[in-house]
Amino acid sequence: MELKICHLYPDVLNLYGDRGNIICMKKRLEWRGIDCTVTPLGLGSAETLAGFDLVFIGGGQDFEQEVLLPDLQRGRAAEVRAAVADGVTFLAICGGYQMLGNYYETHTGEKCDFICAVNFHTVGAPERMIGNYFFNCTADCGGSGVVAFENHSGRTFLGHGVQPLGHVTRGFGNNGTDGTEGVRWQNVFGSYGHGSLLPKNPALADFILQTALERKYGQCDLAPLDDSMELAAHYEISKRL
Repeated sequence: MELKICHLYPDVLNLYGDRGNIICMKKRLEWRGIDCTVTPLGLGSAETLAGFDLVFIGGGQDFEQEVLLPDLQRGRAAEVRAAVADGVTFLAICGGYQMLGNYYETHTGEKCDFICAVNFHTVGAPERMIGNYFFNCTADCGGSGVVAFENHSGRTFLGHGVQPLGHVTRGFGNNGTDGTEGVRWQNVFGSYGHGSLLPKNPALADFILQTALERKYGQCDLAPLDDSMELAAHYEISKRL
């Protein structure tokens, strides 16, 4: 078996160790004897998303998102929408997560149209939502508890029929008001979790990898790994919260 992973915009979107998610997924596959290739597609790359099994998009600030808009409009946005519709697995963090939605409206009223791959939107605010936080994934996303770090001023609101990745028990999540965190739409996983998200949340990492593998190969079970160190990190942050 093999997974082909695309790291989209690594030259622009990589806050708070988000690149660690790529390292984590690659190692968890290799430790199980599953081949993995990672291809970075930077700003202006002519290579398409065709043939990738999983696409990762990291986080960025408002400035980086604005820098990407021309590249998205030249055809990358249409490619992302097509890949989402085809069931390709996506993991998108913070700014990368926001980009998959319909638009971002700044707190001063300026509106940036985004990819429109998933029905949600984000509205900026003067105050940032910062700190370690905890959320429980929904049953459809594996049901595991997740610890991460959030730092965002955007408030994300999910559209009709769109489900969250989980529900916050400590911290802010999508918007600090409705208790939701992230998004799960088809095989898209979006989250505000930095830190990076997956290394200290191995159950979520495996759920995302299994989603990609089963789309490609059908039903498959991932062999268990010794996650003692990963879980120790997870529980240490949980205790602080």
